[in-house]
Amino acid sequence: MFKPALSCLALASLVACSSPSNRLDMSPVTTELRLRANVGTVMLRDVSLPTYAAAEEIAQEVAPGIIGTNADILWADDPARAVTLAMTRHLDTILNATVGPDPWPFIGLPDVVIETRVAQMLAGADGTFRFTGQYYLGGDGIDYPNSSTAFDYAIPLQGEGAGAVAVAQGQAILALSEDIARKLSR
Repeated sequence: MFKPALSCLALASLVACSSPSNRLDMSPVTTELRLRANVGTVMLRDVSLPTYAAAEEIAQEVAPGIIGTNADILWADDPARAVTLAMTRHLDTILNATVGPDPWPFIGLPDVVIETRVAQMLAGADGTFRFTGQYYLGGDGIDYPNSSTAFDYAIPLQGEGAGAVAVAQGQAILALSEDIARKLSR
């Protein structure tokens, strides 16, 4: 009568023991760039990531075209949420505008909405972190011209392992944020 309960308890203990306890936060980077925005409010929609980049496990290319993960170290936050919040923070720092994530936390419509779709966010076997995709700007609150811009960043990895990936990823996200801010300041 107690065997099923003991079996479930043993299985739960095994699962608890085998789950990773180490989490890695995306390396914080800062910018000195300050620009005058041509809008007053900016909303950043949730960043769309490829499946491997949206997972908790830190993905790296282990051989050309082969993506592997190490379950011993996980991202500290949901990757899409972390990228969205990092970009929101960078844009808010750079621009003299009110910047917020989706769902829009303020009353009224934002002047411009940013939609970012990432095609590649991966540390390559060649020692380069690739961050590619496209972002879209459009306005609902004002007459803002719609635009679409491709991005492609190659950041050399400084070292090996998950820490180097986190640093390069942080630098790539900052580079994209600075480029979007420049586009919104023209």
